[in-house]
Amino acid sequence: MSVEIRELSDLDDLDRLAGLFADVWGSGGAPLSSNILKALAHSDNYLSGAFADNRLIGGLVGWLGLHPPHELHMHSHILGVLPDREARGVGFDLKQHQRRWCLARGVNVIEWTTDPLVRRNAYFNLAKLGAEAPEYLVNFYGVMRDGINAGEESDRLLIRWRLDSSKAEEAAEGRSVELDAERLRRWSNNTILTEGADGEPIVETKSARVLICQVPDDIVALRASNPALARRWRVALRDALGGAMARGYHINGATKSGWYVLESGTQ
Repeated sequence: MSVEIRELSDLDDLDRLAGLFADVWGSGGAPLSSNILKALAHSDNYLSGAFADNRLIGGLVGWLGLHPPHELHMHSHILGVLPDREARGVGFDLKQHQRRWCLARGVNVIEWTTDPLVRRNAYFNLAKLGAEAPEYLVNFYGVMRDGINAGEESDRLLIRWRLDSSKAEEAAEGRSVELDAERLRRWSNNTILTEGADGEPIVETKSARVLICQVPDDIVALRASNPALARRWRVALRDALGGAMARGYHINGATKSGWYVLESGTQ
C-alpha cells in the first residue's frame, strides 16, 4: 500500500492530526491542540501528515528557531505514527520529507529531544537518520502527564541532525552504518550500565577511550508493570550516560540491541 506525505494547513486535517497525536500519546489530552496547529501552519511552519487510502497514519510538526548569535534551525517537536502494519517505515519517510523541506529553505540543522531510555528511538535517531546527541538534559520538561510518560521525570537527549552532513546523506540513501556485535564484545569490559539478572540496572564507574551503556528492552512496558524499577533505570542512566557526557565523552552511536557507544574527547 502506498503512503502519501503532504503538508497540512486545512483545519479539518489539523483536527485529524491533533486526534492522531492524542491516540498515540494516550490519556492526558492532546499534546498539541488543533488551534495551536493552525497558528503554526498559518505562520508557515512545518506540519505534515502521512496518509494511506486517505487515512492519517502519521504526523510531524516543527517550527523554526534561532541559536545565538543567529543560527537558524528547526525544532522538530513531535512525531507520531500509529502502530499499524501499513505505517512501518513512515517515521523515517516523514523525517526525510522534513529534511528536504528544510534544505529547500536553507535550513541545515534540525533539533529535537528524545527519551534516552527508549532504545528504538535512540537507534532510529543515531543510526537510521545519522543524527548526533550532543547533550544530556535532566528533567527537561518536568514531570510528564501523558499516557506514555505519566509520573516520570523527563530526562532527554538533545538530538542534532546536520542535514547536509555525510552521515545524514548516507542515511537518506539507506546506507547508514551500524555498530556490529563483534565490536561490542571487544568493549564488554568497558560497560558503565548493564541489565542485571532480575532486570535491575547495574552502574559501574569506568574510564576508557570507549564506554558502552545498556538500556532495557521496553521502558514503556516496564513503567506500566514495575514503575519503581523504571524509576531506578531513569536515575541509573542519568548517572551513567549523563555522567559520562559531563566528563567529556560523546555518544558515537546506538545499536538496535540497546547499547550506547561513547568515546572520549570532543566531537
